[in-house]
Amino acid sequence: MNRRIIKSVCNYATVAGYVHNRNPRNLEKLTIGYKPDGWHLEKPGRSYWHKIILEVTGRNVTASVQHFSGTVPVTASTKEWAIKKYLYSTLDKAAYTNLGRILGRRCLETGITEMYCDLASPKGGKVELFLNELVKSGISLTEAPRYIHPKPSDLERPEKPWEVH
Repeated sequence: MNRRIIKSVCNYATVAGYVHNRNPRNLEKLTIGYKPDGWHLEKPGRSYWHKIILEVTGRNVTASVQHFSGTVPVTASTKEWAIKKYLYSTLDKAAYTNLGRILGRRCLETGITEMYCDLASPKGGKVELFLNELVKSGISLTEAPRYIHPKPSDLERPEKPWEVH
């Protein structure tokens, strides 16, 4: 009996050295990951983990989510046949609304729930309809601030975002 316990402890010690977190964006989800500030001469800045980008061409609308490293994990476009065949026009309000629903669903499937948004639109415009559908699908258009571990001498101690009370 004692040999089994000792053997299981030895196996755990050897396996524990090989267990790695394979999610490269885990620290971003915990809000303790690096959030780049960009160069001080950049006009809009670059203090985000994920940013929503909306590109409108003469015939199509493409919405994508861009990571600060430049990769694009999620994209939806009215060029896609699966979307295009259900639309009357690829540039009207219905196209923007459906594109917001589809991008929101794809973001949730990939695990992206918060993103930075700097899109501006007049009230009642197509871009506003797109953003409203993103919010309805469960996407937050603001990112949480980066958690910085307080020093022992700090008076204010923010709650850790990963702890549930």
